[in-house]
Amino acid sequence: MRRSLAGVALAVTSMVALSFLIPLGALVMSLVKEQSVTAAEQRAAALAPVLTLTTDPSALRESAAGLDESDHLVVHLPDAQTLGDTQAPAKLLERAQQGRESISQKTPGGWICLQPVVLPGDRVAVIENFVPDEELTRGVRASWAVMLLLAVGLVGGSVLVADRLGAKVVRSSKKLAQASHTLGQGNLDTRVEPMGPKELRDAGVAFNAMAHRMTELLAIERELVADLSHRLRTPLTALHLASERMAGTPESARVEAAVHALETELQAIIAAARTPLAVGPMGHGLRSVEPSAPQQAAGPEPSDGCRSEIADIVRRRTAFWAVLAEQQDRPCALEITQEPTGVGLSDDDIAAVVDALIGNVFSHTPPGTAFGVRVVRTAQAVELIVEDSGPGIPEPDRALSRGSSTGSSGLGLDIARRAAAVTGGSMRIGHGPRGGAHITVVFALAPSLLPGRGRGPRGSRRRTGWWPPRKR
Repeated sequence: MRRSLAGVALAVTSMVALSFLIPLGALVMSLVKEQSVTAAEQRAAALAPVLTLTTDPSALRESAAGLDESDHLVVHLPDAQTLGDTQAPAKLLERAQQGRESISQKTPGGWICLQPVVLPGDRVAVIENFVPDEELTRGVRASWAVMLLLAVGLVGGSVLVADRLGAKVVRSSKKLAQASHTLGQGNLDTRVEPMGPKELRDAGVAFNAMAHRMTELLAIERELVADLSHRLRTPLTALHLASERMAGTPESARVEAAVHALETELQAIIAAARTPLAVGPMGHGLRSVEPSAPQQAAGPEPSDGCRSEIADIVRRRTAFWAVLAEQQDRPCALEITQEPTGVGLSDDDIAAVVDALIGNVFSHTPPGTAFGVRVVRTAQAVELIVEDSGPGIPEPDRALSRGSSTGSSGLGLDIARRAAAVTGGSMRIGHGPRGGAHITVVFALAPSLLPGRGRGPRGSRRRTGWWPPRKR
């Protein structure tokens, strides 16, 4: 590209320089010739008054020498006497004498000027002034050389400037091309520094935005895969229950093995989705891909027309888990408010939160550990509280970091946290009165349930529990 730009600049500037240089050179030559001829005619005209006063050869020679030091000024007297070395052709001289005509024209070797002078007695003398060719072109070559140097300097300068501009454009284009190639190989951390012309700077900014968006989308896709895989653990629990009920039958061992294999595969999928890697072509170029802070994970999208009752969903999902709790001798307490608990989330999102929190109790506490689920209505929010009497969570702050909790994928707590954040709520982890983990998920109420917007009547809380669990 640099050569092309330099070639274009060379061609254009050369054409412009030649278009001015050729006419200007011809004009300089014409001006020099005109000045030389005019000077010769003026010298001849200046000698004419002297000739009208005297025809003395010595006086005429002295006057001619004073007017023209080059001895090209010649006087032809009426008596055929010639003062000086004549260069005029005989025909031209005769024409000037007889026709009394001033003649100025080109002759071999130079330019001849003939000026007739009428003397007393109707006699005619002719003054001749010859300008040789070197006088007609004196200074023309020097002027041409100066103009040529200026033209060469102009062409060279334009080519140099075009090369510098082209180098800047090429450098920016090469960096953008290298970044694109690196990005194509899987290095999603690649960015470019916008530089060069405005168009290339805009292209660099667009490239950076594209790479950033690709990183975000890849992170969202990975987290979505992990979340969906995590949600499959709930039906796996049902399969576990079914396999336990089949204990002692020929098919129980095969079903239990299949359920265990499926759970292992789900855990592997979650682990792979949580591994931030970008794979280049043919499996090469593995590079780390860290999502940006605002887009660390995919979360449920808020919907203007979406509203679900947390109390109803918690009641259904707790009933599902109560079957497993009964089999593991886990005392379970349920406390649900009778007030409206509508929030701006779908039923599936709320069910995923409940399953994640209760599922963590079963996954990280031994059988026989009691737990409780409560739904509490406040003025501005609904609180979902899950607590147990197990060992608790030793590092609550670390547990809130997706994928960093010890011994688990960390997805369950993150699902709950992000669902609460969508409604404008939050999540807290601490130690409860049972001595174990105490997790509070705060959901902001739907706008129609806020004070002054037709909130339903307040009521008492209803408590349901299994104390102790029923024996099978």
